Amino acid sequence: MKSHPVIAALLLALAATGRGAEEFLDRVDDALTSSAFHDTLRARLSGTLDLEGYLFQQPAPGLIDTLSDRLFNPRLTLFFDAQLGPHVYIFAQSRVDRGFDPSDTGAQVRMDEYAVRFTPWDDGRLSLQMGKFANVIGNWVERHQSWENPFISAPLLYENITTIEDGAAPSSARDFATGILDAKYEYNPVIWGPGYGSGVSAAGRLGKFEYAAAMTNTAPAMRPDAWDVTQRNFAHPTVQARVGVRPNAMWRLGFSAASGPYFRAEAAPSLPSHRGLGDYREIVLGQDLGFAWHHWQVWAEFYESRFEVPRVGGADTFSYYVEAKYKFTPQLFGALRWNQQLFATVRDGAGGRVPWGHDVWRTDAALGYRCTAHTQLKLQYSLQREDSAPRDFSHLLAAQFTVRF
Repeated sequence: MKSHPVIAALLLALAATGRGAEEFLDRVDDALTSSAFHDTLRARLSGTLDLEGYLFQQPAPGLIDTLSDRLFNPRLTLFFDAQLGPHVYIFAQSRVDRGFDPSDTGAQVRMDEYAVRFTPWDDGRLSLQMGKFANVIGNWVERHQSWENPFISAPLLYENITTIEDGAAPSSARDFATGILDAKYEYNPVIWGPGYGSGVSAAGRLGKFEYAAAMTNTAPAMRPDAWDVTQRNFAHPTVQARVGVRPNAMWRLGFSAASGPYFRAEAAPSLPSHRGLGDYREIVLGQDLGFAWHHWQVWAEFYESRFEVPRVGGADTFSYYVEAKYKFTPQLFGALRWNQQLFATVRDGAGGRVPWGHDVWRTDAALGYRCTAHTQLKLQYSLQREDSAPRDFSHLLAAQFTVRF
């Protein structure tokens, strides 16, 4: 990394942990919270400033987009929350960064989320939501923001690029089975990050049971460029749902499903004749669990996924991770995560069958320290092994300093 952004980041980190900075951020919190009409309307503006540094071997792992072997990635995230009476809630999330995924491109400003939620009953049995919001499947999405995520990166299944391409169909089974990623960002993972698609949803809790269902404009694998309703309408919607149970205070279990077309509009000319975008779907089935006991927290997700690929048939993959976090002190915590993705076989165009992707595993280790109520420092090391990769193992080192206000 170039020296000047790293030095600037360290100076900001040191400044943000001082008593004066802590008092200043407390005053900022108070200033960004307001109410009106005898507290009928309450609104709050908050945010995080993330300063991230990465060091890795080329090609860049996951969804990191750079030709260098190091990257400095600053990100400002702003959250707006407003409560209108007891039943209406409005929220939005905007980001200033160098792209939704870490990259070395120029700065951009985006609205990642914006939605209105109506909760007709006080007991939370039902909430109706409309706008642009995150996927309802699994349990990682609800803790993917930098302050809640014990790691810097996402689990493997949310960022491991496969040979699925949403902009063009393969010309033949042989073409697909070759599996050459000539331009990484033309291809897709099983689930692209939190998946801020546009649509409507319903969610609620009934005793020990919880549920969520949504209709959105994008399949889980689709890229951020397609999430806005202005980029992709509802001609080919995706349906997703999760049903969960909390048997006691320690355990949380869930089952998820999603199904929807994953090709973008520009892929239409490459599809077989008399076939349309809606004929090829991504189908995802998932299971998740959460566990908390004293200083321990454990999460896991397991996903069975199928892509219906033109001229090929079903391309199946199984992805999972298990992660654990342990709090050594109220401020210091450590976390470990094991990730793996396995690929089934498809026709190779020559009468045989071959895996349509390279099996891969990755282990992540992280150490975090909450310096104050507003600042947090995390370090992460990742070791990855992919079958048939150019080298046996790849390594990633990452650091992230977060200021929350």
